[in-house]
Amino acid sequence: MTKSNKQLDANNSNTLSSSNKPEHAANNKNRRSLLLLITVFILPILLAKLALDNQWLDLGVTNEGRLLTQPLTLTDLGIKEQKFGQQWLIIYRLPKQCADICLHSIEIVHNSYVTLGKDMPRVTPVLLQENIFTAQQSERLAKSQWQILALTAQMKNLLHEPQVLIADPLGNIILSHQLPEHEQQQTSFGKAIINDMKKLLKYSKVG
Repeated sequence: MTKSNKQLDANNSNTLSSSNKPEHAANNKNRRSLLLLITVFILPILLAKLALDNQWLDLGVTNEGRLLTQPLTLTDLGIKEQKFGQQWLIIYRLPKQCADICLHSIEIVHNSYVTLGKDMPRVTPVLLQENIFTAQQSERLAKSQWQILALTAQMKNLLHEPQVLIADPLGNIILSHQLPEHEQQQTSFGKAIINDMKKLLKYSKVG
């Protein structure tokens, strides 16, 4: 091979190498963006879920939430995730009739939400109900932070019993709290919700 041919091959090689650099840089940038997305948004929620599954959070306290054994999402219930903008949700599935103990439980759950303090903007309390309130009760609820949704047949098919659920910002329902049967259980019921929410919010910075 002549000297001029060698020089030509070297120039071609340099040209090809230079032309590949922008594509290589773009691929690296895309990979970094994907890793950042996973680290910031998905990993904290997975860690919180693992902490619950493996009882790292010591959830064996009386009246604290029960982990759902079957997957359940907001989409399954017909609730649009976009409506709540990737927030944690405290969802109260109300009974068909709301007696005094039920009304008190609504107040207790709302107070638990307020107790979250600086973390309140990360959480939305949601009531699922079947037009069971009087005009006066509806007026009082309208002045609170409750978001009220109609309890549909789709929801009732999946949530057979009244209960309080906790959903993560990805729309997964992960915990269920059974309602108190007696007034003297109301305080521990509210504390259980507070404890679970504070632990979840501590482990996850999403939402």
